[in-house]
Amino acid sequence: MPRGGRLAVRLLLGAALVAAHPASAAGHGDAPRIAQDPQANLTDVYAFVGTRYDDPGQTVLNVLVSVRPFAMPGDGVYARFADDALYSIHLVDPVTAAPILRYDFHFSDAAPLAPPGLKSADTIFSYGAGAESGPILAVGDARQNYSQTFEVQRREASLKRGKPLLLASGLATPPPNVGLRTTPLYNDGATGKAVSGAASFAELDGYTGATLHPLPDGEVAFAGPREDGFYGDAAGFSDSLDPRLFAPDGTGQSGGGPDTFRSANVLVYAIQIPLERLPARPFTSPITGAGSGLGVYASVSRGSRKLRKDGTQVSKKLGVQVNRMGNPLFNQLLVPLAEKDEYNRTSPEQDAHFEAHALEPELASLLNAALSAGFVATGRSDLAALFLPDVLRVDLTTGPVRLPGQVGFSRLGFFGGDTAGAVSSGWPNGRRPGDDVVDILFTAVASGPAFGPIVLLGDNVAANDQLFHQVFPYLATPHSGANP
Repeated sequence: MPRGGRLAVRLLLGAALVAAHPASAAGHGDAPRIAQDPQANLTDVYAFVGTRYDDPGQTVLNVLVSVRPFAMPGDGVYARFADDALYSIHLVDPVTAAPILRYDFHFSDAAPLAPPGLKSADTIFSYGAGAESGPILAVGDARQNYSQTFEVQRREASLKRGKPLLLASGLATPPPNVGLRTTPLYNDGATGKAVSGAASFAELDGYTGATLHPLPDGEVAFAGPREDGFYGDAAGFSDSLDPRLFAPDGTGQSGGGPDTFRSANVLVYAIQIPLERLPARPFTSPITGAGSGLGVYASVSRGSRKLRKDGTQVSKKLGVQVNRMGNPLFNQLLVPLAEKDEYNRTSPEQDAHFEAHALEPELASLLNAALSAGFVATGRSDLAALFLPDVLRVDLTTGPVRLPGQVGFSRLGFFGGDTAGAVSSGWPNGRRPGDDVVDILFTAVASGPAFGPIVLLGDNVAANDQLFHQVFPYLATPHSGANP
């Protein structure tokens, strides 16, 4: 990755000054360099078939992407997307990863000094002290001091040079959950805790409901703060596979272990795409067999940023990719340190380079040592087929899949009997909020390559600490700063 000279004047590739939390899981600090740039650090990608937020009769592909790991509830100053980064969603061939369609999100000034982004520069508060004091009762009202907007572009690979089409601009993002006194619509009036678990659009809080944006061609976009939907004992894993991961019965399936991601928030950009707009390509999963659909992954690209003496900036929108993510845990648990940053700079079309790490996964050897087990640690063609190229493969023929809180949902997907026909309802058929990707991966490592019998194995964390919504944007209400 290029290194900028004269750091006081030029911040090349948007290098951040504060490192992210040291624990690593999903994409929470997956490589040394991106850990220095929280606002560009992808944490999770979700992709699954569902229904449009306001029309249960319309089937859509949902894609949700989380960035900015370990955001502290109420930390309003940092609950902003970078204005010199390009946040992208890629739809690709599920076998070759050749580009088909791309959606780009670009955000307004993260540090404005005047309207429309900032109502008052003469206060220490980003929220609740704009043109007047008091709680924010509507997105962008007089009491919301700082506001961020975004635009969405679509790029079709079939068009010459991938010429982008601007779908919409000036789209509002909701404020972060500062607390009951400032953002009351998020929270329970008695306890101050975030209220989540909406089963319909009408049950969403007013901030979230007001920032679901229908686009002219039928898509729906959202961007803003959400609760971190990843759960697991990453700290126990990092501590040389602490035995608590597999307690009390040696399988780590009972739950009750410490969730490293408890009470954390993230930033999310997301889109719903009508299924009739999307092509379907054949592919084969080593776990659920033949399918027909698309590959999905996300990336963040940076430009160079020159700071003037007065604090204003000049940005170049020349994209240099600094992070990408498809499947959960591939870069974190299979790619070695020496190649993690290289992975983030490359595209899935080049992933054959990383095949050896799936064929001979260090993870299998680590689990063998921790459990005195004999899991297959070489010749793992099943894991290579699962992860490479590293895109989420979503079967578009399943119809809407089950969601957390609905009858028949299992956090283990296929391994828990939760299927849509013969296909898993969750990862590795796309990925839903609530999928226990740590337990699914551990079980795949323990059970493959034959997958007979299935050996359930996990990390002793069996649920998220917040209820997911059953409607777009699905990820839970962000935790409250006053009462996380």
